Amino acid sequence: MLDPEGSVEHKPSFSFPKVFLIPLAMLLAIAAFLLLAFSATQQKEPDFYTFKVVNIRGKLVSLEKYRGSVSLVVNVASECGYTDSHYKALQQLQRDLGPYHFNVLAFPCNQFGQQEPDTNKEIESFARKTYGASFPMFSKIAVSGAGAIPAFKYLIDSTGEEPTWNFWKYLVDPNGKVVKAWDSTVSVEEIRPYVTELVRKIILKKKDEL
Repeated sequence: MLDPEGSVEHKPSFSFPKVFLIPLAMLLAIAAFLLLAFSATQQKEPDFYTFKVVNIRGKLVSLEKYRGSVSLVVNVASECGYTDSHYKALQQLQRDLGPYHFNVLAFPCNQFGQQEPDTNKEIESFARKTYGASFPMFSKIAVSGAGAIPAFKYLIDSTGEEPTWNFWKYLVDPNGKVVKAWDSTVSVEEIRPYVTELVRKIILKKKDEL
């Protein structure tokens, strides 16, 4: 449109004041941060079965394969005063309750008294030939201190109980949560009722679902 003087009329264009842009950007950044924080809280919390470990043959395996069953996690040693009684009782427990609803998960460890000095191959041979061990075995590891593998750190953090000797035992439920821990002086027979009760619950639940 021409004004009375013949010049072109310019309509004022709208421009968002710059003073508002900085607070707006800050609000967007805060909103994005809160969204990320909320998403993080919604993520599944770790449990024992979310970890990966190396088996006795040197293969990386996921503990997820044991989800849905009960596990008794034990740091074993071949030359300990508790070796004979524990290996015999652990194998009997595996034979009685495993492998579909329950498994002993054996982790050799040489941290205590240097009583597991052999190679993984020799450790497996000893356990299989001497005690007929049929339960899963894993590579020799550290179970306490800074060098402990993440799976054992989880067991320790969950119970507040850190191994101080061979043959500590951690009972893990079908959901990967730690139920209880026992030290070397507690026999496998003493904890059998705890294991049996968890296995019984699995069986009853499966019957109800039929």
